[in-house]
Amino acid sequence: VQLVESGGGLVQAGGSLKLSCLASGSTFSPYHSGWFRQAPGKEREFVAAINRMSTDSGYADAVKGRFTISRENAKNMMYLEMNNLKPEDTAIYYCAASIYGSTWSRFPGVYGAWGQGTQVTVSS
Repeated sequence: VQLVESGGGLVQAGGSLKLSCLASGSTFSPYHSGWFRQAPGKEREFVAAINRMSTDSGYADAVKGRFTISRENAKNMMYLEMNNLKPEDTAIYYCAASIYGSTWSRFPGVYGAWGQGTQVTVSS
């Protein structure tokens, strides 16, 4: 499966953005999927993930209550709705997909497919 993110941009602190991830080349429904981010000088970190049937999801503590992950298998799409954005949310955001396991994972090594990333910049 190939993944392409969109929806990043520049927003003021307290604002909102919605990221999208389009899957192609394969049906999306067999894959668990997630969002990760990487800020300059830092390692890639887990943001949120959701299982293949959208029956379970998980969030990093830093985004819990502010971000919402969802997906539409019929459209081969996954989303990340980000509210009350903070400057520390500034990073390149990547979507990822994994066909393995019984549910989503917060470990990037589990995911075999990655998008190219979309930049999110939050100004103070």
